[in-house]
Amino acid sequence: MSNRQTLAHALPSWSALKAHQEQLRPRHLRDLFATDPGRVAAMSLEVEGIYADYSKHRATPETLRLLVALANESGLRQRIDAMFRGERINVTEDRAVLHTALRAPRGSVVQVGGVNVVPGVHEVLDRMAAFAERVRSGAWKGHTGKAIRAVVNIGIGGSDLGPVMAYEALRHYSRRDLVFRFVSNVDGTDFSEAVLDLDPEETLFIVSSKTFTTLETMANARSARAWSLARLKAEKAVARHFVAVSTNAEEVAKFGIDTSNMFGFWDWVGGRYSMDSAIGLSTMLAVGPERFREMLDGFHAMDEHFRTAPFERNLPVLMGLLGLWYVDFFGAETAAVLPYDQYLKRFPAYLQQLTMESNGKRVSLDGQELPYPTGAIYWGEPGTNGQHSFYQLLHQGTRLVPCDFIAFLKPLNSLGRHHDLLLANVFAQSEALAFGKTPEELRAAGVPEPLVPHRTFDGNRPSTTLVLERLTPRALGALVALYEHIVFTQGTVWGLNSFDQWGVELGKVLASRIIPELEGGPEAGHDASTAGLIRRAVASKGLA
Repeated sequence: MSNRQTLAHALPSWSALKAHQEQLRPRHLRDLFATDPGRVAAMSLEVEGIYADYSKHRATPETLRLLVALANESGLRQRIDAMFRGERINVTEDRAVLHTALRAPRGSVVQVGGVNVVPGVHEVLDRMAAFAERVRSGAWKGHTGKAIRAVVNIGIGGSDLGPVMAYEALRHYSRRDLVFRFVSNVDGTDFSEAVLDLDPEETLFIVSSKTFTTLETMANARSARAWSLARLKAEKAVARHFVAVSTNAEEVAKFGIDTSNMFGFWDWVGGRYSMDSAIGLSTMLAVGPERFREMLDGFHAMDEHFRTAPFERNLPVLMGLLGLWYVDFFGAETAAVLPYDQYLKRFPAYLQQLTMESNGKRVSLDGQELPYPTGAIYWGEPGTNGQHSFYQLLHQGTRLVPCDFIAFLKPLNSLGRHHDLLLANVFAQSEALAFGKTPEELRAAGVPEPLVPHRTFDGNRPSTTLVLERLTPRALGALVALYEHIVFTQGTVWGLNSFDQWGVELGKVLASRIIPELEGGPEAGHDASTAGLIRRAVASKGLA
């Protein structure tokens, strides 16, 4: 008897969805709205301060019923329960997946291997808070006795994208007398520009690397160390200007960082799920411990909704299933996230790692080749900038791009009628995508016939609109957790592991072989193209 898992396309609900899609495909959103006056009420939901209108999707209540059936047949409920119980659902790395424990309230019980991890989580949070208060109050002094005026976070991937997104998103709440910079790229320009106008005597570096061996992070950290000591001279100054987010005490100490200023996390926290762990130290320094805990409360509220709500009224589940609906049944390859708030300008970039590193997989949990598409390509820009950039393709292009619009009813910066203009635009864009403009409407408006094809908007282009009251730390936490659980929902139905990232390894291995060659070492053996590129780079340095 085979132990191979049953893949989604072999489930009865998948076949039912395929037949349903063939019936639904010719129907336009104009028709779906006209024939169902209760559509918005049936296809909207308010959860933890997020009002979600998903009525502008090419779907009906029957579509949602079939999608929920697919989730049930895929074992989503069992998989959710297993994750929250701390089971080792990351099978390729034999690890639990417990980023949800990072925001569990004090006194909760979340066990891994029979050990409650929540006290350890709060011990780290308390140490972070104490350190943050010392820096923010000026009690923490640099080597020459000056208070810290600039904080530079050095990391890459989840150790950068989460912190920089959160800082930008919550900048309204941040200390304006503190400067925050983020360095991730191994390109020397990134570091050079970040510190160009900073004073080493007043600068604190946070080096974020679990192993303290990450190539790009440690290259930048060593450059930061050299930059600091060029002014501060004394080796002992490192301990006053560097702290670590890591678990490798030996390497941290060797670098010169006092291990009492090392903030750890756990192997059950994936990098792209770590912004609410010690990786978020820069966020806490920016907004303070109280605001950071408000963000954690938003995460936890969405976690509890995801864990307990029936799938028919479960926002991450419904959004995840609708995304899957377009990838697998309409052939959509991308998804756009369009936040109408300038503070969320880095949110789409953050979601790129969260979604594509998680679900950009071609094999199932047990190693089977997947016979259906997975992992949409996520992209986006804040509105209204995108409207004058790529919305042309969204409205009149040949590709179907489901969109998530994110809007806030109240601005953090009130300036004349700016916010009304912003809200008018976000609401108008979803309306235009859904309903378009017909040739008949254009002719009735007197548009010359030769221009009618050019000015026709087909419409029938799907979107979800998420509306929140105001961008607060709690709202940000709820939004991020929403997308984390969307990813989990889709990964479960697709039958893959959303928590490993083996696809990033090969490039790292090859780069480690090439580095010595670029520095004058012997050729290690490559294909003709790569070898030629290496020789050209070496020749340009005069090493050949």
